[in-house]
Amino acid sequence: MAIGSDAASMVAVGLVWGATNALMRRGALVWDRRLRSLAPSTTSSSSVAGALRRWAELLLTCPYSVPFAANLSASAAFFSLLGAAPISVAVPVTNATTFAATAVAAALLGEGTRAAPAAVGTALIVLGVWVCIS
Repeated sequence: MAIGSDAASMVAVGLVWGATNALMRRGALVWDRRLRSLAPSTTSSSSVAGALRRWAELLLTCPYSVPFAANLSASAAFFSLLGAAPISVAVPVTNATTFAATAVAAALLGEGTRAAPAAVGTALIVLGVWVCIS
């Protein structure tokens, strides 16, 4: 496969990773608020069983687990993509797209984002991705 045909897949993986990063953060905050509202005795357990219970509760929190599953699916697609595309192109393109998509998704979700630096950074990322795949 040519790099150009794989570029869309690289960008798509980066977009999914970026969007799900912001969504998983929001889901983790939902879980954290729920955890803090519980009695201190149920949240301060430092045992292995307590840690596993909290981890399971996080995975059962839909606002976290649904984007997490999508993120893992994109990871599987990325590893499949690495079989056909040069790693020296796939990694920078996908990671740069992820960075930009995370900033945009976080801003769309209402997180405090400094618009001007985020816009300049995203523009530089787009330029860098274009240079990598041209």
